Order: sequence, then C-alpha cells, then structure tokens
Amino acid sequence: MRLAVTISSAVTTAIGMIPPAVRDFLRDRTNEAMGIAALFAAGWAALALASWNPADPSLNHATTVEPQNWLGTDGALAADLMLQAVGLAAAVPVIILAVWGTRLLIHLEIERIGLRLLAVIGATLGLAFATSLFDLSILSGAGGAAGALLLSATNAVAGDVVAPVIALLAGAAGLVLAGWAMPVTVEQVAQAAPWAVALTREAAWRARPLTHAAAGAALTAGDWITSPFRRREVDDDDYYEERRREPVFGQRQREDDTPVTRAPVGIAGPDASGTAPKRVTRITKPKRESKRAAAERQPTLDLVPSEDYELPPLGLLTPPKEGQTELISDEALQQNARILEGVLEDFGIRGEIIEVRPGPVVTMYELQPAPGIKSSRVIGLADDIARSMSAVSARVAVVPGRNVIGIELPNAKRETVFLRELLSSADYEATSTNLGLALGKDISGEAVISDLARMPHLLIAGTTGSGKSVGINTMILSLLYRLPPDKCKLILIDPKMLELSVYDGIPHLLSPVVTDPKKAVVALKWVVREMEDRYKTMAKLGVRNIEGYNNRVAEALEDGEMLTRTVQTGFDPETGSPVYEDEEMEPTPMPFIVVVVDEMADLMMVAGKEIEGAVQRLAQMARAAGIHMITATQRPSVDVITGTIKANFPTRISFQVTSKIDSRTILGEQGAEQLLGQGDMLFMAGGGRIRRVHGPFVSDDEVEQVVRFLKEQGAPQYLEQITAEPEDGGDSLFGTGVEDGSGDELYDKAIAVVASDKRASTSYIQRKLQIGYNRAARIIERMEEEGIVSAPNHAGKREVLIGEIGSGDHAY
Repeated sequence: MRLAVTISSAVTTAIGMIPPAVRDFLRDRTNEAMGIAALFAAGWAALALASWNPADPSLNHATTVEPQNWLGTDGALAADLMLQAVGLAAAVPVIILAVWGTRLLIHLEIERIGLRLLAVIGATLGLAFATSLFDLSILSGAGGAAGALLLSATNAVAGDVVAPVIALLAGAAGLVLAGWAMPVTVEQVAQAAPWAVALTREAAWRARPLTHAAAGAALTAGDWITSPFRRREVDDDDYYEERRREPVFGQRQREDDTPVTRAPVGIAGPDASGTAPKRVTRITKPKRESKRAAAERQPTLDLVPSEDYELPPLGLLTPPKEGQTELISDEALQQNARILEGVLEDFGIRGEIIEVRPGPVVTMYELQPAPGIKSSRVIGLADDIARSMSAVSARVAVVPGRNVIGIELPNAKRETVFLRELLSSADYEATSTNLGLALGKDISGEAVISDLARMPHLLIAGTTGSGKSVGINTMILSLLYRLPPDKCKLILIDPKMLELSVYDGIPHLLSPVVTDPKKAVVALKWVVREMEDRYKTMAKLGVRNIEGYNNRVAEALEDGEMLTRTVQTGFDPETGSPVYEDEEMEPTPMPFIVVVVDEMADLMMVAGKEIEGAVQRLAQMARAAGIHMITATQRPSVDVITGTIKANFPTRISFQVTSKIDSRTILGEQGAEQLLGQGDMLFMAGGGRIRRVHGPFVSDDEVEQVVRFLKEQGAPQYLEQITAEPEDGGDSLFGTGVEDGSGDELYDKAIAVVASDKRASTSYIQRKLQIGYNRAARIIERMEEEGIVSAPNHAGKREVLIGEIGSGDHAY
C-alpha cells in the first residue's frame, strides 16, 4: 500500500514539473489520438454492417465462397456477431462511438463516461427489445438474440397483449438514453466545421519544419521538439493564399516573406502595407500568487498587524475549479468577427473589426467605423446585433481614448469568478489601499481592486437576481479579510432583514445589524454627529484627515507622550495680555467606519427628507473623517436616487437593471439593461469612465464560515447611542423628525394653532410648525386621545372640540 502511495505521489510530482504548455499539448494530442481511434473503429464497424451478406461466412455458417463484405472475412464475422446479438440495434453503439470520437477530436469533454457507457448498453438493449417485434426475412430476428430473449421473457410474465407495449416503451427509453449518451447540440455541430478547418491548418503548420528542412533550411533537434509549443510568427504565402482572397480576420497580404512579429497587446502596429492588422488579443499575463495563497503555508497574512486578532484564512473560501477556463479558438473568434462585420453591413454600418479581446464572460470586438458613421447609430443597434448574433444581449459603447467602438457579446460558456481567487492574488495583497474592495475581473481577466477610501462612497443598483447582494457580501468580506476591528468598524443597515443579518455578532460591528427603518434614521444621525466630533478632534491637532491624525497618534504612543495643544483661556486682569494653557488630549486612534445600507428605497419611503439630508452631509464631508458609505437599491428611480444623492456619489456600480431609464438614472447612460446578471456589472469610477467588471461569487456557506471564525476572535463592543432615541426629544438635525413629538412646548404650540385656526390635520400641523410628518401625526393622535379634536369622519376631517385659548370657553 505504501509503495502504491509513493509511486502515485512521484507520478503526481513528475506531472506537476511538466511545463503547462507541454502538458496542454500532450493532453490535446492524446484526446485527438483517442478521437481518431474512435472514429476509425466506428467507421470500420459501420462499413462491416453496411456490407453484411447472409451468404458470407460466420460463426455458425462455414463456406468456401469468397466473402462479399467490404472488409473481408473479419468484417463478415464481426457484422454477423453484432447482428445476431442485438440485431438492428447494433447501429446504436456505432453512431455513439463516432460522436464521441468527433467530440474528442474537437477538444470537447465527455463527462461522466462511466454512466454514459451504461446508457449505451441500456439504449442498445432497449432498441433491440423494441425491434424484436418486427420480423425481417434476411435476419433470424430484427432484435437479435438479446431482443428475442427479452420479448419471450416479457410474454411469459405479462402476456401477449401487454408485452408489445412494454417493448415499445423500452424502445422509447432506449432512444432517450442514446440521446443522453452522446452529448451533442446543434450549436456544437455547427462549430464542428470551423474546428475541422482549424485542425487541418494546425496540422499544416506542424508539417512546416519538414518542408523547410527539405528546402535546405537549418533545423536543429531542439527546434523540432519545441516548434509545436511556439506561437506562429511567419505566414506562408502559399498556405494562406486562399485566406488573402477573402476578408478574413488575420494577417494581411505581404509581397515578401519577411517574418512579422505580432505587435504588443493594445498597440496596433502597421504591417508592410502601412495598415494596422486585425488580431485576436489574449491577455496572457501570468497570475501572480500572493504569499498568503502560496502554500496556505501561512494560515493568515498580516496585511494590517494586530496583536490579539487573527485575520480569517483563505481556506474558508471555495477555490476556483480546475479546468473551468475554456479558451475560445482563434478560428472561432475570427469567424464571429466576419459574421459581425456582415451583420453591421446589413444595417448600413460600414467598418472593420480590428481587434478581438476574449474575456472570462464576454468577448469585446473593437469596431473601427468608416468615416461619417456616427457612434449613436451603432450604439442604437445593440438589440439588433444581439438578435442577429443569436446572443442573449449585446452591449455597445465607445472605447475611451480610441477611435473604435466596443461590441461586447457573451461567451457560450462563462467563467465563474471566485472571491478566493481575487483575495489570493498579489494585486490584492500588494495594494496600498486603505479599504480595498475586490470587485471582480474586467473583460481581459485582470483583477479589479478598488479603494473605498478614495471613492469615497459607493452607490449600487441592480434588480433581483443580478448579483447585487452577493456583490455586497464580497465587498464586506474584502474588508474583513484585510482589516482587524481596531482599524475598521461597520454599521450594517438591512431593512429587508435577510441579507446582512448573518454578520450580527462579528467584532467589527459598532451596533447590531439595524433592521428597523426608524432606527436606521437614528443611526445615520449618529454617524453625522460622529463625523462632526471627529472634525473637532482633528482640528485641535491641526491635521486635515484621518490618516494624518492616526499618524500623529501613533507617533505619540510610540514616544509614550500625551498630545497637547495651547489654547487661550482668557486675559490677565492686571496687564490685559492673553492667558494660554496647555490642554492635554488622550492619543486614541480612530478606525475607519463603513456604513452599508442594503436597501435605500425602504428608508426613503419612511423618512425620505431625513435620509437624503443625512446622506448628503456624509457624502460631502465624511471622507476626511474616515467615514464611508456603501448604499444599494433594487429600484434606481429618481425618487430613490435623487439628484442630491447622485451628485454626491461619483462612484457607482450598476448590476443588471430592467430598462434603459434605470440605467440612465444610475450611470447617466444606457447599457446596464444589457448585462448578463449573476455578478455582471458596470463600474463607474470618479470622472465618468465606465468599466465592465464580472463580480466574484461567494456562497452563503462561505459567509457563515467566515462569520463563525470572526465570532471566535471576540465579541463586538456595541455603542447603545447609535440606535437609541435622543434624550432631549428635540427635532432632527435636518428640520424634520421621527421623535415622539410629545414635548410640552411643541405640543402647546400645536394646541394653540388648532384652537385659533379651527383646523386639525396632520399636514396642517406639519406646515405650521415645520416638523416631520410622523411627528405631526403623533401630535394629532395625542390630541384625539385627550379630547381636543374628534376622530376623523368619513371624509377624513376632524372637528376641533375646544375654543380659542384665552377666550374662556375652551375645554382644555
């Protein structure tokens, strides 16, 4: 047993030492060899069955006559054996074997091969059972011996009437199993032709060293071995003569045979004719692995050192699946580019696809329109392009800084981006951001890490199922994986009571997850007061932001001294000169505070003016104080995302929305309605530049594991005043309020207004006293309880039951 384990370990180590290019090459060539073998076997069996003759020699029929089978005696014996065993159903395994061979040859996987083999056997027996109902003169039985045996057994058990029905049902089941056993779709059949052409051309390329050697070119053994792994850099004029006759997506015609080196990514270098060649650009930048992921060799990585706190390990997150990335062949991309050029020409758009950038979820085709073609014409054809290309959606937008228009079409098989893949990247580890958010991957497959401290606030919109909630979870986990509780505090507001409640109890929280919209308003007011207190504290030290303050505090703690400032306390009564004293300040560092609001629409319905006022003040002033907001909404309408809120949130993310109007509301332009959902987003950083990003996936189980790990680190230190009502019962910071409204002074004013004007309604009290609607409603309710006004009648009007105060005839 130990020897087997040792041998297995050695083989695994040896395979791991093989370079990826060589390993991929060997895997592809092995699949091609197996595919060719399967096609050869299927073709041989098909020829044998097609040329079967009853007079040919068989296992139970000896003759001296020359066999008529096209494959001779061997073919005659094989065909007779198959037909006698399962009859006409012998064609089933032959067809399926041919399909399998074709899939292997065009590099398509055959999953669950064991179950599919069982399905082939079941399909063959089922069809043999069904065909045994028919009698063919040239065969002893159309279903062979197996079919006859199954039919006779069924007749004995079920009778002659029921047995045919069972046989037909078995035949139908056999057809279903046969269809499942050969996993092939119409689209894959349509793609088989380009693959075959690609394989033919690849074979021609691999034969090039022999041609050059025959022509006298010097070719070493090393060149022969490594030539299959090198990229093509020389185009043969004879080989590509046909390609130059048609508008293909490749190198243009050259008059000489000078080698041409492909231009670097992002630069369209001119060829011999002076024009820029079309090309497929693949971002082949190797992934840099962080120290944290290198071995999970270290359970955690101290991105921000902390003595008594341990950052969660990456092992709590799901790693990306091996082999999930499936590269699209250059031939398929070239064919799509030619089809797209034809589609655009059908709509009167003349231009040329000069570059293709395949990505993990979508592929962007860069169109260089002909002179005189407006960008708006092409952008308006997004739905027609998607329909003509048989795509779910298409997004068309101008590429900033270039004379091209980007047409983004979804890939047939999208790649899933995992959060662990981003957090284990060197980009995330080495970033100097204070509040780094792992947003996902862009079109080229590069990790997108953004700093919330620089944004400084983030506005998110997206419909149900667009990936908005998962995106918020990944942002929160990005902070939890990087910062300990003494560096970053969270206030989570979740009116839906479902999405963020899982984080309740982690040490980063300043308060329990707020689910009551009224308490959410109170929490936002506390954040405003905290911002003002921080500004006063920083002003005493003469620093401009939280980083400068924490640096001063760190220096003071390191030197073991107190922070002091000189303040004037008065004037000397004798001399009249000012008197100064040194005021000591305790050096306490300030953590970042991140406020996450999962559903803005619910809060705006309860107290829209208050929410808008609080959000406006925080958005305008909280950046320097180290307070940042992440707000999200399912309904990006103008009554939720008001102009004031939009003006103070320059950084926005839009997941898939339902209409162009919603897209314009959140981003200022259309395009978000064409997204694919499941984390596909448009990221607009400050300045209005929009970038397409594919967000990472994190499951509920992963979130719960991380939360469980964080809870083991310690309990949170909640501040009760965050969600507690103010003791003075005064009005809000912004002119309206949700307080109880039972203060004697304000209540007396309301009674005086009602008694003098003889009008009692919530809206009237609200206007007269300039208070919030909720507070005015509670005042009216109290008046009704104390008999000052009557209950509302059928029309909603109330009667004033007291006279004017001071006249002597009132009942109050």
